[in-house]
Amino acid sequence: MEKRQLGKSGLEVSAIGLGCMRSSPGHGAVGGTKQEMIAVLRSAVDRGITLFDTAQVYGPFVNEELVGEALAPVRGQVVIATKFGFQFDTSGDPHPNGLNSRPEHIKETVEASLKRLRTERIDLLYQHRVDPDVSIEEVAGAVKDLIAQGKVSHFGMSEAAAHTIRRAHAVQPVTALQSEYSLWWKRPEEEIMPMLEELGIGFVPFSPLGKGYLTGSLTEDTTFDKEDNRSSFPRFTAEARKANRVLVDAIANFAARKDATSAQVALAWLLAKKPWIVPIPGTTQLQRVEENIAATTLELTASEIRELDDLTSAFVVIGDRYPAEVEKMTNR
Repeated sequence: MEKRQLGKSGLEVSAIGLGCMRSSPGHGAVGGTKQEMIAVLRSAVDRGITLFDTAQVYGPFVNEELVGEALAPVRGQVVIATKFGFQFDTSGDPHPNGLNSRPEHIKETVEASLKRLRTERIDLLYQHRVDPDVSIEEVAGAVKDLIAQGKVSHFGMSEAAAHTIRRAHAVQPVTALQSEYSLWWKRPEEEIMPMLEELGIGFVPFSPLGKGYLTGSLTEDTTFDKEDNRSSFPRFTAEARKANRVLVDAIANFAARKDATSAQVALAWLLAKKPWIVPIPGTTQLQRVEENIAATTLELTASEIRELDDLTSAFVVIGDRYPAEVEKMTNR
């Protein structure tokens, strides 16, 4: 598979990564048993994927354990990314109850991540969300210490504002930003992407397929598992899914002309934007892994990219992407 460097960091990864969040319980129905999910991850490695994305909060904790077990036999071939930054209730409730990026908490939780991931080093460590109660300089300094100790190789941020990334980068160079970016969420183009290019920071878009919606597989009749967070997102109400179908159909019509799937078009569009963009679509099915990988060979001309930009820019997406209490944790 084509390889890409995340900015100027020298960190080389496959052009398409794999988001692992839904490979374990806690975020909706899982597509198979634990052993079946481990097999999918290992098969992804066999097919050239080297970037695997997890987080402490996925599950929580069980996703790191799954990724660690799956990738232990091929550890030298892959780049493992995980995230810190949430506070967990010590009373037994497994769900996070706020943010916590205090330096001592970062270092404590990274030790636990290393054990779950069965590794001595985290290749790419993201702050999951910016903590307004802790200066970003302190956060970057804590990660810098972990890098000096050999426990972390690269520092990343997620859903952070441009001015915050600049401040962090001045303390410890940021290798990659992970934020949402897709054909129906293009806000990073306004301020974030010019800043990333200026500083030499890579971009790892999550939800590059619109959390599955852009593939055309979700309709107004789709029902979500009770743990599936999409059920609480305004953009995923039945009414919004019905109204936004116009955009999905337009992408599908474009894909048919290219003899490709909508997912492949959405990923190829991202890959064509910048050579330092590495999307991480999530899936629990090997056939979807293979479909996504094939997007790396789908060539879009400059006029086709403009066509996709024009058709998506002309469409007003119905529904906010997150509930207000979740959205306020972004762009800080």
